[in-house]
Amino acid sequence: MPFTWGTFALLALLLACIGSALPSHSHGSRSALPGTWFHPPGHPVHALFRRQNGTALSTDGISYPPVGSPTWAAAYPSSTPDAGAMPQAWKDALNTAVQAGKIPNVPISSGPNNGMPVYPPGSNPNSPQVCSATYKCRIQGDVWDAPQGVIGISFDDGPLPPSDRLYNFLQMNNVKATHFFIGVNIISYAQAFLTAFNVNQDDIAVHTWTHPHMTTLSNEDVVAQLAWSMELIHNSTGGRVPKFWRPPYGDTDVRVSAIAKEVLGLTTIVWNQDTQDWTLGTNGTSATTPAQIHNNMQAWLTGNYSPGLIILEHELTDQSVQAFIDNYPLIGVNNWKPVSVVELDGLNAPYQNAQGTTGPVTAADILTDVNASSPPLGLAGPGKAAASNSSSSTTDHSTSSSASSTAGANGSIKNNGASSTSTPGVLRLIVMTVFATSLAASSL
Repeated sequence: MPFTWGTFALLALLLACIGSALPSHSHGSRSALPGTWFHPPGHPVHALFRRQNGTALSTDGISYPPVGSPTWAAAYPSSTPDAGAMPQAWKDALNTAVQAGKIPNVPISSGPNNGMPVYPPGSNPNSPQVCSATYKCRIQGDVWDAPQGVIGISFDDGPLPPSDRLYNFLQMNNVKATHFFIGVNIISYAQAFLTAFNVNQDDIAVHTWTHPHMTTLSNEDVVAQLAWSMELIHNSTGGRVPKFWRPPYGDTDVRVSAIAKEVLGLTTIVWNQDTQDWTLGTNGTSATTPAQIHNNMQAWLTGNYSPGLIILEHELTDQSVQAFIDNYPLIGVNNWKPVSVVELDGLNAPYQNAQGTTGPVTAADILTDVNASSPPLGLAGPGKAAASNSSSSTTDHSTSSSASSTAGANGSIKNNGASSTSTPGVLRLIVMTVFATSLAASSL
C-alpha cells in the first residue's frame, strides 16, 4: 500500500509504545556521601598517581617550624617528659577513656628482673587480665605476625649516626621500611630523620619519647611518652598522625596497649623473631655475634612461610646495620616478599589521616575520639586473616517508585523488582501519541 501520513503516524505511535515498554535504566542514589572524600586506600587509582622517590610530599596545608630549627626543637621535652606538664587535652582524653571503662585497671609492674616485668602478687602476667607481651601473651588487636610469605621490614631506636648508611642501602635496593623512632633521637638527629622521611619516603612510627619499660609507668606517663612522640612526628611530617607504635623491649600489657589505642589511635606492633642485634659489640654473656644472626636468619628464611615474619632489628649501631645488609640477600633468594611493616595489611595507610606515605593529608589532631567504638585495625594476629578495607556503606537506597534496589557484590546497583515506567518514558509516550494523532487527522 502507498506510504501516507497516516501510515507514518501509525509507525510513530508503534515506536513510542515499544520505547515506553523497554525497561528504563536505574538511577540509584546513595543515602549519604562516604566518610572520607578520597578513594579507599586500596583503590587501584592510587597506584596511578603514587609519587616516586625524590618528589615533594603532600601536607595538611599548615605551616610548621622547619625540622631541625631551634624553634622546632624548643617545643618538646629535652628528656623524660613530665606528665603533669603535658597539654590538658591529653589529660582529659585519658580521663574520658578511663571513665568509659576502656582502660583496664592493671597494676603497674616493677623491675624488670632479667628483662621481665614483675607484677604484684596475684597478678599473673600470662592471664587475660594482664597479658604481658614480654611473656609472649598476645593481646587481641596487637600485631605479631606477617601474612604468609611476607616479611615486615622495620628498624627500632633511630634516628642515630649509623642510620645514614642503612638509609643509603634501603634506597639503593628500593626497600621500603618502617622506622620506629625515639622522640629525643629525632630532636638530636633531625637531618637523618628528614632523610628517612623526605628522601627515602619511608614510614615513620612511634617508639616512645625516651625508650622506657612502659608497663612500669602510670597511665599519665604512658600518654606523655606516646603523645609527645606523636606530636613531634605530626609536626615534622606535614601533619601526619602516626598509626602504629612498638613498645620498647616489647613491654606492653592490656593496660598500656589500651591507652595507646583508645586515647591516641595507635595499634601495637611487636615481633615473632628477634635477632638480638642490639647486643652486638657488648660484653654481656648473652651478646650475640654476626655469625649467630646469620644462622638465625638462614633458619627463619628457609623455614615455613606461615606465619610471615616480623623480625626485630635495629638501626642502633654500625654492627646492627651491617647485620641487616649482610643478610638482606637471603630474603630474595628464599622468595620472601619484603613489605614495610606498617603496610602489612595492604591498606596503604601507615598514618591515621593520610593516604599512603606521600598522598593527601587531612588536618587532624593526634587524639582519637575516645567516645567512639571501633574494631581492632586490620593487621591480624595469629590465626586471624588481615581485614580488608570496608569503610564505605554497602546499603543503597534507590529512588525507583515500584522496585527496590540493592548493591551488588561489586558495589553496583542491582534492580530486585519488576520493571517500572520512569517519568521521562511516560512523557515520551504522551508527546508521540499527540503528534501521531495530529498527523493521522491531517491525512484523512
